[in-house]
Amino acid sequence: MQNRIKEYRKTKGISQGELANQCHVSRQTINAIENNKYDPSLQLAFNMAKILGVTVDHLFLSEEDF
Repeated sequence: MQNRIKEYRKTKGISQGELANQCHVSRQTINAIENNKYDPSLQLAFNMAKILGVTVDHLFLSEEDF
């Protein structure tokens, strides 16, 4: 599963560190999620979506949706 977190984060002008602080995780966690090396918990996915102003399904799509 791919994600669009980096795309939405940059559109909002939010750094990895800022997003991490708002989600109460480390910047390294956000980096790992953006690089598809870590799958976030459902709660974290919803938190990121809320902060970025999109739905979870807009953040996480199957590869054929890209």
